Amino acid sequence: MSLKLDNVTVSRGIGPVLSNVSLELNPGQITALVGPNGAGKTSLLEAISGVVGISSGSIELDGESMSKYSRRRRSLAGIAHVEQGRMIFPSLTVKENLKLTAKTQTDFDEAIAMFPELEKRLNSETILLSGGEQQMVVLARAFAAKPRFLLLDEMSLGLAPVVFLRLLPVIEQISKTGVGVLLVEQFAHLALKIAHDSVVISSGRVGYHGSAKTLLDDEQLLKKAYLG
Repeated sequence: MSLKLDNVTVSRGIGPVLSNVSLELNPGQITALVGPNGAGKTSLLEAISGVVGISSGSIELDGESMSKYSRRRRSLAGIAHVEQGRMIFPSLTVKENLKLTAKTQTDFDEAIAMFPELEKRLNSETILLSGGEQQMVVLARAFAAKPRFLLLDEMSLGLAPVVFLRLLPVIEQISKTGVGVLLVEQFAHLALKIAHDSVVISSGRVGYHGSAKTLLDDEQLLKKAYLG
């Protein structure tokens, strides 16, 4: 079982923002997707989840093409996309936010167990929570849906480093339940530390695809991959 991209090109405006990108996500594996700002990382996640269409290439789940799937159908197939900006429902309580995706009480309980900090805030409107707590709600809600693959886009935006460091072990926990994770993160070194695999996108193309540890341990390789 895998999620596979083969020579995916995405065009926006006057030309392609991604060109011939290939990668494969596997269950229980964290893949760090890193690169300079504007390289096309967010567009790649949006192409996988169906926010934007692809110009060419293919996206397959377990060997079946998803290229014509709607965003909802991809979600039902097990693709969860946590976009930038902490997409909460501010007037709903923490419990109500999680109940939107949790199909069973067990799903709900397992999601809350990932974030014990939320237990005392279950009946609080999410707009009253701190930025870190709101991000926990977003992650817990995504996990409660029991996805097969989780796409995470810049979770650290607007968060204090200490709060983001609290979230990284949770991503590792989620992957250990068998979920494949594609992690886009501005703090490349932190993402690479918890990742198994890594992909560097530079100017819309793959500059490196391989072991996260190899990339983390080789500053020159990382710099070369960023420069394209």
